[in-house]
Amino acid sequence: MKLVLATHNQGKVRELTKMLHKRAGTSEPIEVISLENYPKAPEVVEDRQTYLENAVKKASVIAEYTGHLTLADDAGLEVEALNGAPGIHSKRWAGDDATDAIRIAKLLQALDGIPNRRARFVAAIAVVHPDSDPLTKNARTFLNIGNRVLGQGVLGVCEGHILHAPKGESGFGYDPIFVPDGYEQTFAELGENIKNKISHRAKALQQALALL
Repeated sequence: MKLVLATHNQGKVRELTKMLHKRAGTSEPIEVISLENYPKAPEVVEDRQTYLENAVKKASVIAEYTGHLTLADDAGLEVEALNGAPGIHSKRWAGDDATDAIRIAKLLQALDGIPNRRARFVAAIAVVHPDSDPLTKNARTFLNIGNRVLGQGVLGVCEGHILHAPKGESGFGYDPIFVPDGYEQTFAELGENIKNKISHRAKALQQALALL
């Protein structure tokens, strides 16, 4: 089976590919390819109101373009003291061309002097077949939140808190400042093996494997 990951983010590609290749209970191998294999693929603007809607939009556009089963995700960091910001705008919160370091610096500045550091990562995953319509019940889309099924999908959530300064070299995005509940190290310190078992994206993908 050929599966297209609708992303150019190589950190995300590595993370999702490792999770997919470790899946259990299936015999058909998955050939995972990313948008690096499709340099002329259309740029999908993430302008929807929810993580799931963004994921479905990306998966649908890329599935139609490539003609292959496509997996897309949308994720964000929701900080309690910031009323859920940056949330769905996590990637663009500090500007379209901002680096991870700039995003982290802006977030830490926004939390300066605030004792409440509670936060959570949220991920939505959509899987769309090129012949399906994401607006109908035939769309192969879903999203994961714990064990609760919400309509056509489920949301993956990982609770934790934000540090006062970055720690660790692994991962990407806000990983160096996020410590998941039950641990004393950031995602960037824990490394991929642990993160890929407990993260928001791992929880969402675990539900996605049933369809794949």
